[in-house]
Amino acid sequence: MEERIASDTRKTNETDITVTLNIDGRGKTKIDTGIGFLDHMLELFAFHGLFDLEINAKGDLKVDIHHTNEDVGIVLGNVFKKALDTKEGIKRSANFTWPMEDVIASVAVDISGRGFFKEIKIEGNEDPGFLKIDESGYSLSYANHFLEALAKRIGMDLSIKLITSNRDLHTNLEPVFKALGKALDEATQIDPRRKGIPSTKGVID
Repeated sequence: MEERIASDTRKTNETDITVTLNIDGRGKTKIDTGIGFLDHMLELFAFHGLFDLEINAKGDLKVDIHHTNEDVGIVLGNVFKKALDTKEGIKRSANFTWPMEDVIASVAVDISGRGFFKEIKIEGNEDPGFLKIDESGYSLSYANHFLEALAKRIGMDLSIKLITSNRDLHTNLEPVFKALGKALDEATQIDPRRKGIPSTKGVID
């Protein structure tokens, strides 16, 4: 099997981001986005997904973290799409559930070419605003923006559900990123029985 490695750089007036990915890695990371909370989530994602991942990002953090957070999702999605190329032989879809304390995170992915993600669905509390903003300033809204950018650029249908009554953002998002890593690892694996593109259309854009 050819190495599934890709790099991409995005430079705008707001950010300068370079990402290198090896889908078939060992979970090695070198990540510096300037957003400590996001760095930690991405380290968990790559470690449990067994992706070798390097990210270097500089952004207008003096304004806020919005542009950097979203653009890292964009570039990370780009390198997954590049590394997967035609998607020939991949399993394509997978799901994984990860518990942490009183939180259960369930993630389902389908690399269909049709990128879609709305928001993390929360059960166990009628008010999704009950989650505290992390002391670093990271929030559920930032996580949703990052995941939307990632899903759209990969061309991945992404569904995430949290069953939780825990108010701590870290405790809720940690199992989300771990489960995402595991699900995406499974979906990108080569199925030896699969000949060609895993779509009756014969193509995944």
